[in-house]
Amino acid sequence: MTSSLLLLWLAAFPLMGSPGPATLSLAGLGTAYGFRRGLAYLGGIVIGTTGVLLMIASGVTALILTEPALVTALTVAAAAYILYLAWKIASAPVGVRAADAGKAPGFVPAFALAIANPKAFAAIGAVFASQTVFPGDALTDALAKIAALVLVILVVNTSWLAFGSLFARLLSDPRLGRAANIAFAAMLLLSVALALRGL
Repeated sequence: MTSSLLLLWLAAFPLMGSPGPATLSLAGLGTAYGFRRGLAYLGGIVIGTTGVLLMIASGVTALILTEPALVTALTVAAAAYILYLAWKIASAPVGVRAADAGKAPGFVPAFALAIANPKAFAAIGAVFASQTVFPGDALTDALAKIAALVLVILVVNTSWLAFGSLFARLLSDPRLGRAANIAFAAMLLLSVALALRGL
């Protein structure tokens, strides 16, 4: 069992931790607003991504994928929110003004983004389906994989928010801070383009 869990984590961390809409939004939010002000957003991403994991484990995603119009609607909704979030990150105050910045995006939009994130469905689905922890016991296997992947979700997403907030501390110069915010916003826009290309 231990070696099976290690294999699961070896597959999960690079796939689920790679740049995508949720992870890049966390890094950008951390850069623009700091770690503490991004905690509500982090909570939404973690709970929403866990929801994706539960949908995959229970087979609900198979039903969703049979409705192409629903998949398209979810992807377009996520893309629209990411465009808004990219603007919020790019235009967030930097340097000494950052402490007085407006309210950071919170739990509900993060949850919605995580639930509609096509990368989460692809990465989690690939890891969940490709690994077996308890052969011959489907329920125990599913529960073990859910527990192991929830840990990955927590570590990966918290790390991206922390990375962004630590990165921001290095950018005391407002011009560098603005450049970093714009760079994260541009990466978010690229993630939208990649998601929409698959429609």
